[in-house]
Amino acid sequence: MGKIIEEIAISLGHTINLKIDLNNINDFTKENLNKSDVVIEFTGPHSAYENVMKCLEAGMPVVCGSTGWLEQFDKTKEYCEKKNGSFLYASNFSVGVNIFFEINKVLAQMMDKQQGYEVSMTEIHHTQKKDAPSGTAITLAEQILENLKRKTSWVNHDSKNHEELVITSERTDPAPGTHIVKYSSGVDDIEIIHTAHNRNGFALGAVMAAEFLKDRKGVYSMKDVLAL
Repeated sequence: MGKIIEEIAISLGHTINLKIDLNNINDFTKENLNKSDVVIEFTGPHSAYENVMKCLEAGMPVVCGSTGWLEQFDKTKEYCEKKNGSFLYASNFSVGVNIFFEINKVLAQMMDKQQGYEVSMTEIHHTQKKDAPSGTAITLAEQILENLKRKTSWVNHDSKNHEELVITSERTDPAPGTHIVKYSSGVDDIEIIHTAHNRNGFALGAVMAAEFLKDRKGVYSMKDVLAL
């Protein structure tokens, strides 16, 4: 993701001043961060929280696309507001996925009145994907729980409990990301599917988010960027 973000950012006229990975972690300093306008954080569930907090502490606007760490999100939001900082998080930066989110909410609202349908989800990603289910799948699941009253929780395994929303995670190469929400009844099925062809859409969305965040204060999402 970092390489693709860099390529797209440069193609849009931006400059990359600093790239941090495990090989140059000592360069991750306030002095170096402050040479740029915005930080884009794409790492993993075990490092994202500390990275974001360090950027906010340095007074840097930060866009985060790491998933699997959201148990720390409320603390991050509170700290950002306390520091009068700038923070934008998205489980998925793709324009198409964020439109898919809005469709998912509307469909769940409609299906809330249709008791004969059982809902399930499947997410498919490449084998290097570290967390399961994906952050995008969790966002979709939470939207369903908010709008489909007969579901009270989601699980990432088979379940006979009709109050649980089952998310099936598959890991196979190559697979940038596919998310399927399926409503099944005895007479028919209704499916909505988003399939990414490559990672360019995620990277472009992250750069768009950085452009949006540059001169703003507060906590935002891709819904704000896209005015959905």
